[in-house]
Amino acid sequence: MVNRPSTPEIITVNSEALQTQIRDLLPSQNGFGSELQASNVITPIIDLTAAAEGTTVPVQLQESLSFSDVTVNTINNTTTTCLNSPGFYLVEYQAALGTTNARARIQLSDGLSQKTIVDLKFGSDKGGLVANRLTVFLTAGDSLIGISSNTNTQLNITTRQIASGDGTLLNPTGYPL
Repeated sequence: MVNRPSTPEIITVNSEALQTQIRDLLPSQNGFGSELQASNVITPIIDLTAAAEGTTVPVQLQESLSFSDVTVNTINNTTTTCLNSPGFYLVEYQAALGTTNARARIQLSDGLSQKTIVDLKFGSDKGGLVANRLTVFLTAGDSLIGISSNTNTQLNITTRQIASGDGTLLNPTGYPL
């Protein structure tokens, strides 16, 4: 039996989606080379995705709340527009519901209609406390609204923009020191 080394095969990959992704992730390589190629040779990979996208801060750190970036809305027996600028936002909320039929809601609005994304209700006289977080994306004309049903229902909504409308990540103000 003769042991022959394999001959590497290299084929052209015709995919506009892959070529667009390469141009987006590596703008310095835009126009460099005309075709993507694939090979059957095992090659070690170094993932440069985070650096190519312009962020090397881990997500948990990039989403940190900071004094100058955070907006806090305390909503009690009213409706409040918390956000109305395009972009990606981290939204943390806490609701204290203290009576029968107490209700707290968070809605997205496009100016014509609303969609409830958080709906908290308590049907007992014991009430309760709920806290959670979510990420929302607003386009031009969209808004995030908080609603408290009565004086015994307090909804606190804390927000920070974490990326612009085009997806560019926004680190906390002051980072890096």
